[in-house]
Amino acid sequence: MYWTEILTACALLLVLEGILPFVGPNRYKQLVAQIVRLSDNQLRAAGLTAMVAGLGLLFFVRS
Repeated sequence: MYWTEILTACALLLVLEGILPFVGPNRYKQLVAQIVRLSDNQLRAAGLTAMVAGLGLLFFVRS
């Protein structure tokens, strides 16, 4: 049962990650170029923010 949920979450992540390059490949290239210019600390802060938001959403949905 747990593996089904984990694989479902991974599949949804791949679908969501694929939307941007599919819909707007030029804009996606610009976004990636901007990400490359970020400092390590800015990238870490963005990653931490995304993880905290994801955990908050997960707790909200699961409660």
